[in-house]
Amino acid sequence: MKKLMLTLAVTMAFTPMAFAADAPAAAKSTPMPAYGKDKPIPTPKIAKKTLANGMTVWVVPRDGLPRVDFVLAVRGAGLAADDKAHPGFASLLAGMLNEGTAKRDSRAIAEAAQGMGGSVAASPANDGILVSANALTSHAADMMSLLAEVTRAPSFPAKEVDLAKANALQALRVSETTPRFRAERAINEAVYGSHPYGHTEPTVDAITSVTQDMLRTEHARRFRPDRALLVITGRVSEAEAMKLAQAAFGDWKAQGPALADVAPAPVSAKPARILLQRGGSVQSTIRIGGPGIAASAADQVPLRLASTILGGGFSSRVNINLREEKGYTYGASAGARMSRAGGAIVGGADVRNEVTGAALTEYFNEYKRIGSEAVPADEITMNKRYVAGGYLISNQLQRAVAATLAQNWLVGLPPEFLGQYVPLIEKVTPAQVRTVSAKYFAPEKQSIVVVGDPAAVGEQLKQFGEFTVSDK
Repeated sequence: MKKLMLTLAVTMAFTPMAFAADAPAAAKSTPMPAYGKDKPIPTPKIAKKTLANGMTVWVVPRDGLPRVDFVLAVRGAGLAADDKAHPGFASLLAGMLNEGTAKRDSRAIAEAAQGMGGSVAASPANDGILVSANALTSHAADMMSLLAEVTRAPSFPAKEVDLAKANALQALRVSETTPRFRAERAINEAVYGSHPYGHTEPTVDAITSVTQDMLRTEHARRFRPDRALLVITGRVSEAEAMKLAQAAFGDWKAQGPALADVAPAPVSAKPARILLQRGGSVQSTIRIGGPGIAASAADQVPLRLASTILGGGFSSRVNINLREEKGYTYGASAGARMSRAGGAIVGGADVRNEVTGAALTEYFNEYKRIGSEAVPADEITMNKRYVAGGYLISNQLQRAVAATLAQNWLVGLPPEFLGQYVPLIEKVTPAQVRTVSAKYFAPEKQSIVVVGDPAAVGEQLKQFGEFTVSDK
């Protein structure tokens, strides 16, 4: 029986080849139909109101599932607000918001949110902290109250603070063993220098020195209604949403003067050459970086498209070159990172030791090419479609719409940008791509960070300048 089954399996495996040989000679492949016309993201109707305390409220009613999403953005509360002795503090602050309030402990908060069919959580960014919540429409009022509770009155219980610090220390120890973490930390410092954007990763001393009183003090300084935006979207009317916002946040009062805005990030930096030791490593982690621009800068839309073409997807130039053609890496990327007060241009990949120098050469070749040659029509069209399609898909869900509006507000973009982005991308010309690329991807402006074994890669790096070797 086993012999018969094996014979049948072999026969079936090779049968399609025989059928293919007997196919009619006249059969021809049918060309693929043309792409359909691009559809811009529908610009939502956004109702706007500023409460008496200065808090901004945007409401975006949407039909669909019986669910309401809330995103509260607090500008100036994020990583850029951390002092030099406490980099990464905003991560602890955000993580502690739903770990206890004057009314409930962490378990009661979680159970209350689950009972409403939703959740509540916070996350830090360079320019602020986002607190997100969602619930069934029937529990919209209750979830708004819970959102206000964790945002306005976190208690920072001592036991939860100790646990959060222990977890943060453990996470840092793990991160520092990875070349990616070390490379990212070093390239940020090289690009931004002493600017807060260059020091957003925690240190052991920063974590261990955090106290319950410090969390309470910083929360009072950073969380204030005149620096807050609340986005409400879902199956809720404008009138009802505004009523809920007023009830939950209308009596919120700021304490003391507002924090100063973050200074503009550097627009130039002396290129650095840094080799971070990782003895015995069989591959190198490389980062190439230079100063970029703010998210609201005039060049931002052409630069976003240029970043996609150069290194923003699987079909990008650096990935096709280093992965598909050269076989140096499993993946390579490059592009702009933009925040409210500035940005960076960062590229990187993990490559085999023996091709570390060659990979850097190919990176710079691609940087030169996109800044000196016009992107062919078919390539720029393909990338415009990729950007537009990805943006449309990512903003289909109402929670994504709320998050995008809040994130845009944090970095200085107006609410209308949600619907303007795709049309603006479609208007970018090859000449604009070449111009911004020549300006921001110029090889001579880039710092280089390599995490690897000096004995294996040191000689290859000499052609790019003198490297400082460090254990950091």
